[in-house]
Parts: sequence; structure tokens; C-alpha cells
Amino acid sequence: MSERFFTQNEYERRWERVHAQMADMNLHTAVVWGRSAGTYERCGDVLYLTNYYGTMSGQGLDTPMTTARGIAAVILRRGEMPELQADEPFPRTDLISTDNVHWSRNTIEAVANSLKARATSGRVGLVGSDFFPMKYWRQLESMTPDIEWIIADELVREPRKFKSAEEREALRQGGETATEALDVLIKSLLAGKTEAQAAGEAARIVFSAGGHVHMIPVSHGEHILNFVSEPIAAFNHESARDGDLIRGWVYGPMFQGYWIDPGRTTVCGRPTNSQKDMVETCGGIVEKCIAAIKPGVKVQDVARLGERLFEEAGGEKDQAAEKFPLFGHGIGLFFEKPYISTGMGDPGDVFQEHMAFGVEAFLARTGVGSAGFEQNVIVTSDGTELLTKTPMYFWD
Repeated sequence: MSERFFTQNEYERRWERVHAQMADMNLHTAVVWGRSAGTYERCGDVLYLTNYYGTMSGQGLDTPMTTARGIAAVILRRGEMPELQADEPFPRTDLISTDNVHWSRNTIEAVANSLKARATSGRVGLVGSDFFPMKYWRQLESMTPDIEWIIADELVREPRKFKSAEEREALRQGGETATEALDVLIKSLLAGKTEAQAAGEAARIVFSAGGHVHMIPVSHGEHILNFVSEPIAAFNHESARDGDLIRGWVYGPMFQGYWIDPGRTTVCGRPTNSQKDMVETCGGIVEKCIAAIKPGVKVQDVARLGERLFEEAGGEKDQAAEKFPLFGHGIGLFFEKPYISTGMGDPGDVFQEHMAFGVEAFLARTGVGSAGFEQNVIVTSDGTELLTKTPMYFWD
């Protein structure tokens, strides 16, 4: 029987922080929605609070028997143990942090009934409005006429920004897995394996360590200006040739649901001077941004540093740079705030100890191609701790 990684004290501290956040928002009750169903992007708040991940295979269509398959909820009441409304039968209660566990084939109705049983009325927080389906929102609203629903999507995200000692250890273990997988991905591509074969070798490392991949994006040669060579799989069945630029990422929930997402760029064979300069310049932007991160530093100051370095390098934007107009983002139970970006970030954000980040950059040059790098770090009292230790460059 597998054991839960996080201690009960860890979860109780999490509940206390979220309850304090509820008090600040003048909320006695809140409903936190999560979606798993074979995906990991929006399961984080429920996972953070209860260690519950539903194993329904896809969200699926509603039927006369089931509604909202793949969607679970946690009902929070200040000063009380959280109430989990699970979306599948007989969940593993030995892994779940709360003793107040229920399951149903219709979590929308189950949540509404629980609220009515406690005669809940007035202000109630709703967490997850940015992914909760409109169909279910209409059902929930009609079932709870005495409730004034208050959108509170940041309720759990705000405490999640700061990683506890146990979370930092989970990130370190995830970093070790991602490092090994990215090593294998890049070395396999350089050895002549196809993108698909190299991605398979990297995925084997992640799965063997008990993690999961969200994507293994790979591109090379004529497709290097695109983030991936083949959109559906994120890799194709071709091998790099001498002189081709190669770019690869490995990312997903590497350990206990905690995401790591490093990336590297190199060249098959001996790089030209222009290729080497572009790749090392791009990597240097990431390294200089990381060196600037310290507690108390404004996040947008590091974003402006990245923009200045990009301009000084004569950088042009490829698909990835347009898709991700930033120099990094928080990491945890998915990609999180703060964003290291002048366009996407909040001017008031500052780096603080125990936050965790992916720091990234993309750089293209006409006639040369494009490069991308990403590193993962934890903010320490005087700088950062590096989680991803794959070599930055694969040449002497």
C-alpha cells in the first residue's frame, strides 16, 4: 500500500492559511472546484487541500446516471475540517487528508444539497470560475437561491504561492526526475533517434519515477521556429541531421502533482558560430534573470531585465516567444502566479522566500533559427536554489 507523501500537519497548516484568507474576504463558506479526469492543470486546489485526485478517464458526457464526471469539490467552512465531494465511488480514504469524505454521481447536486442541509445563505465563495462549465454553474445557481455566490478564484492560489518545507522537497524530487528525463531527451536526439523515440525515452524516465508528463515538446531543423514539430503529439518521426538546431522540453507533474518544466536548445553536430552565439545568448538571458532574483526584488524588474537583454541581443520572436510573452512564471501544482512579465504580471508582485519559478527565454534570429531555455528554481533567503541541472550547453 502506498503512503501519503505529505503529513497531516502539512494539510492542517494549509487549511489554516486558506481559512485566514477566507476571513480576509469576509467569507464563512467557500466551494472549491477541481477537475482531474486524466488531466492535471486544474486539479491543484482540490489536491492541495485534500490530496484527492479523481481517476475518471476524461470528463465525459453527462448521462441519465452521471453528471459532471471528473469534477470534484471541497466545501470549506471556517474552523471546520474540509468536506470533500468526490466524483468517483469509494475514493482512497487512506490517501485523503480529511475525514469528511462523500462521493456521488452528480457533484453539482451533492454540493447544493450539502449547503442546503446546513441552511447556508448569503455570501459563499466560488473557486474555479475560470474553468467551471457554464452548464453546471447554471444548475448550481438554480439549486441554491439563498446564496450570493462570490467569485474567489485566488482563495487557494494565494497561499499556494509559498512552498512549505515538504512542498520544497517534493519540488526537489520532481527536479531530479525532470533533469534526468531532459538529459535523456537531448542526448537521444543528438544520437540520431527520432523525436518520437527520444520523447519515449524521456517519458520512460518520468513514469519510472512515479511522475507524469503533460507534454514533451520537440522541434528541430525546418520546424525550429515552431514550438513543436507536430502539434498533436508534440514530436514527429524524423531525426535531426548535422547542422540542425534541436530544442526540447520535458514538463508535467513530476512528483506528487508538482510541476517542473525545463527546456534546452542545442545543435546536431558542430554548431556554426552564429548558431552557438544565438543559443548561448538565449541561455545567458535565463541565467542573468535567475541571478537577479532575490527576496524583495520586484518581479517586473526581472521581466524588464529580460526584455533589455533580449533587445541587446538583437532578438526576434518565434512562435514560442509570441505564445509565452514572459520570462517565467510560478510553479507548483501547475503553472502559477506571479508571472515574470511586464504584460502578464502584476506591478506589485515581489519575489519572496519559498516561492518557486520557471525562468525562461526564447530568442530567434533571421537566417539562423531560434532557441529556448528554461530552468526551475526555489527562491531562498539570498538568491535561488536550482532544481533542474541538465547541462545548459552540449558542446565544449
